[in-house]
Amino acid sequence: MGFCSLSNLAMADRHGEDDSPYFSGWKAYDLNPYDLLHNPSGIIQMGLAENQVGTDLLEEWLEKHSDIPTWKGTLTSFKQTALYQDYHGLANFRKALANFMAEVRGRRVKIDPDMIVLTAGATAGNEILTFCIADPGEALLVPTPYYPGFDRDLRWRTGVEIIPVKCYSYNDFEITFPALEKAYQEGLNKKQSIKAILITNPSNPLGLTISPQTLTMILDFATEKSIHVISDEVYAGTVFSSHPFTSVLEIVQSSNKYDPETVHVVYSLSKDLGLPGFRIGAIYSSNPRIVTASRRMSSFSLISSQTQVLLKCLLSDSVFIAEYLATVKERLKRRNEEFKRGLKEMGIDSLQGNAGLFCWVNLRSLLVFDNLDGEMKLWRVILEEIGLNVSPGCSFHCEEPGWFRVCYGNMSEDEMNVALGRIKSFMSGGRAQEEVLLSTSKTDISVAQEEVLSTDISVAAATAAAACTVLGLDGSDLQPEPLAH
Repeated sequence: MGFCSLSNLAMADRHGEDDSPYFSGWKAYDLNPYDLLHNPSGIIQMGLAENQVGTDLLEEWLEKHSDIPTWKGTLTSFKQTALYQDYHGLANFRKALANFMAEVRGRRVKIDPDMIVLTAGATAGNEILTFCIADPGEALLVPTPYYPGFDRDLRWRTGVEIIPVKCYSYNDFEITFPALEKAYQEGLNKKQSIKAILITNPSNPLGLTISPQTLTMILDFATEKSIHVISDEVYAGTVFSSHPFTSVLEIVQSSNKYDPETVHVVYSLSKDLGLPGFRIGAIYSSNPRIVTASRRMSSFSLISSQTQVLLKCLLSDSVFIAEYLATVKERLKRRNEEFKRGLKEMGIDSLQGNAGLFCWVNLRSLLVFDNLDGEMKLWRVILEEIGLNVSPGCSFHCEEPGWFRVCYGNMSEDEMNVALGRIKSFMSGGRAQEEVLLSTSKTDISVAQEEVLSTDISVAAATAAAACTVLGLDGSDLQPEPLAH
């Protein structure tokens, strides 16, 4: 029987799932998920940026409005909802979504419902915008560290390349003009046509908002280079600090300095409302051609009319929405403070974030080797020995080893405390060094062992001494503890 070939797209490895620890950690969790009663030693999922801190509020609202799923009181009959809708989506839902987007942005921006393109989540929104702005082989500038899914969303089917804008911890990974310029010139040196810069605000994985000054600088840079700006703002409603979130739209709409048709926002209800399963995303653009093209492409990722009817009613309840946003922000702030306090007590530092469902944790001091290999060894220990699925910085294209994104918004406080307890157990009594030692490859130890065996000592002693050599420890550090009585 002959071989039936597949397309280049189907056979390509540009998706990123197969070789990324970000996705590998999920797979490990799926095979051994933590459950308090049925699998208390399982892996705790801390690699999923999911907002569950307000789920109870949504459930209460649905209990009070149980007539909506039965088509009562929705002003939309079953027949109207069941029949085909055009690509625009339901007008009353787009109006409710536009109002919600303005509310999340402090009413400091104007959102025109007619310029909203509905998509099945922000994933589809980012890909559609990439299709509209760039051709295969052209490139987008994306500051690091960035969401691992961008390697899939922006590159896989579009054929577009990503040029990392390298940011560093000395200034809390802030985007700078020199970093943008350097990345831009690197692209030009490779004969690449650069079409846009894509930012995430608030940042995933940093959990930080971008300041108005930096947003202005980015817009100035894009204007100078005649390229587009895409702002992924899916975490806009999770900002829990006293400083308000500033959307790129606020800068553009308050000035005549920038062309609004070159600035586009991607949004969704997955993070702010904790509804990733509903697949509600949106592109907002003032560019008529982008809106028209995006709307046509959205026919491959439409949102069901039933979902739009339900969420139109939810978003139109202004009293509930105000209470929900305020409560979730307060809960996220408390959760963030409690988690970081727990880490601090163990001597673990993290970035001082002000948004998001996670924190950016610095574990560089625990690395056996101060490089990517050392980071991956530590990640395996955290996953396999401690039983926590966290995401290593290399999966976010972080330039510095030892940073990890750790999510806390997708679990209960009790489960978070279990995770902190595991970390504390790992850090206490020197266990951290011992476990990382065990993950060190046999090759690393055997090389040192051969050197030590040249002296006339036992193999066991040689192995211990070799381990000390690899870790840079004094031999006394590995002496056994006296047995407890």
